[in-house]
Amino acid sequence: MLSQSRGDAYFLWEGIVALIFYYVAFMVVGDVVAYLLGLFTEYEWGSFVSLIVFLALYFLSLWLSWMFAVWVTKPKSMQQGA
Repeated sequence: MLSQSRGDAYFLWEGIVALIFYYVAFMVVGDVVAYLLGLFTEYEWGSFVSLIVFLALYFLSLWLSWMFAVWVTKPKSMQQGA
């Protein structure tokens, strides 16, 4: 029984590590996109507009990264046979 609980804990930690990995990966991609769009808006419309655009995209990317990471690591439902 003890080995079964250790195995369950192993799969729990594996899922948590995968969630963190995907979150960080999505977050880095979102940060790069926010930076590049902020840089573009700074050249076109100035630093104040660039700051607003960057901050909005940055916080949006944090939220979207979490949503995508949870969606990707969601356990697959097992279909039960008859």
